[in-house]
Amino acid sequence: MKLLLLSSIFALSIVAPLAVASEPTPERQKELVRMVRQDCGSCHGMTLNGGLGPALTADALKARDIPKESLVATIIGGRQGTPMPPWHRFLTEAEADWIVDRLLEGFPQQ
Repeated sequence: MKLLLLSSIFALSIVAPLAVASEPTPERQKELVRMVRQDCGSCHGMTLNGGLGPALTADALKARDIPKESLVATIIGGRQGTPMPPWHRFLTEAEADWIVDRLLEGFPQQ
């Protein structure tokens, strides 16, 4: 019984900080929005309606029916053989996940 309780407490001490860390701070969220608008927008269009890269609007992403995990993986790892670079040097996977959530619900203006 004590071992089960201790292992549960240990598991929570590992998982709880990860859950908190997955949501970027409000300041970082503003940076991420600006990054998407400016950096991603240079290829995907400043309004995210497409350009060199495909559209990243909620409607376009839903129409292509790409799993969320694939979108996150593309942001983090890029797409070999295409102009899509990996962003793992600038973003965490949790931040890429946050960006994909925002894209799927309609990306913020600011």
